[in-house]
Amino acid sequence: MFLALFGTVVIAGMVGYISERSEFTHNGYLPSIIICVGGAFLFYFVTIMFRVGFGSPGIDAIVASIGALIIVPTHWRK
Repeated sequence: MFLALFGTVVIAGMVGYISERSEFTHNGYLPSIIICVGGAFLFYFVTIMFRVGFGSPGIDAIVASIGALIIVPTHWRK
């Protein structure tokens, strides 16, 4: 279980970095990574509590990170 949690953090960080690098977002590297890690943590704990998810923890982390980047607005967006 702990390895899935660490993997979730690593995958979410990579999604945040890649989204900023590919200009999907314009938040800055650190805010994008923080948003992705927060969304992935939230979805990870919801998955543990309610047993909902998309399959593997890796797919859950990717979907949750992208969802968090879309949902969470920041004042830097134009």
